[in-house]
Amino acid sequence: MSTKVAIIGAGGMAQYHIAGFRQAGAEIIAIADLNENAAKATASQYGVGQTFGSIETMFETLTDLDAVSIIVPNKFHAPLAIQALEAGKHVFCEKPPALNAPDVEKMREAAESAGKHLMFNFNNRARPESFAMMDYVADGTIGKINSAQAKWIRRTGIPGFGGWFTNRSLSGGGPLIDLLHMVDLSMHLMGYPEPEYVMGKTFSDFITDKGFKGPWGIPDNAEGVNDVEAAAHGFVTFKTGQVLSLQVSWAELVKREEVSVLFQGVGAGGKIERLFGSDGLDETCIDSCELYVQENGNSVNRDILVEACEDMGRSRSAANFILSIEGKEKPLNTPDQAVSLMKIIDAIYESANSGKPVAC
Repeated sequence: MSTKVAIIGAGGMAQYHIAGFRQAGAEIIAIADLNENAAKATASQYGVGQTFGSIETMFETLTDLDAVSIIVPNKFHAPLAIQALEAGKHVFCEKPPALNAPDVEKMREAAESAGKHLMFNFNNRARPESFAMMDYVADGTIGKINSAQAKWIRRTGIPGFGGWFTNRSLSGGGPLIDLLHMVDLSMHLMGYPEPEYVMGKTFSDFITDKGFKGPWGIPDNAEGVNDVEAAAHGFVTFKTGQVLSLQVSWAELVKREEVSVLFQGVGAGGKIERLFGSDGLDETCIDSCELYVQENGNSVNRDILVEACEDMGRSRSAANFILSIEGKEKPLNTPDQAVSLMKIIDAIYESANSGKPVAC
């Protein structure tokens, strides 16, 4: 019998969750959204049979529901995940895990109490490049990664002005919390070491400049607020002695959008990179994956060739959730890792506010 899933939130990311769940053989039986007209439109587009405007009504009605995915503004990730877990459902939640680490800890506790899977859409772990690089980690080619540099930068990528993305009370922050993928991927490659100290700085110079608006996001709201950063830089030291530097931005005077992890191991270095021809448009991307080694006294740079994946692992990540529930694959991420990641995000914001390093 196939796993039965409902989607909570009718936004644009639903297309990837639906595709991935179906790829893994799951059945999408409902879409729920406070705006039930939006739920009906998405359900019609993707051939989903039922819609709900109330989560409570959905849980009461769908007694055979196994799991949900959560695609809503960040503020509601934790309460909805906890509600679903307490109702006995497995949960796949969009990134970021929640507004802060304490909220993720509550989600983890709820999952443990319910005995259910709680996973997050850290989809860049599911890219073919990442799977290939993790093979080199597993076989010892790379060795211990001493240092890494995580980058997701945009020149013109603010996702609307005055909507929930730019409202700290709803989002938790700007690009640092929104584009945390490469920080997560770096730590994934490094073995998810425990952070020790964090130092960070945020910049908000362009957060109200509509010349830096991206090609995606939500409509502007003239009555809304824009109280998040436009860019963030940080440095993390881990208890293992490893280090990570990061640069994340929606609006910064860079050449173009770049998404990359560069690392230096004791056996090999490497890079996973996506460059964009036009900011925010995946169809303009240029992907590369490289390994750097020394052989017979020579510097050798190897191209790692993998199949193309325009959606950056979004559908494959959702498929892994279903396959993990069914015991067919190992989960690509865990609640413990989500807590650790959010502790770093929290500490960068704290350091930016205080001007001092923060102990994790």
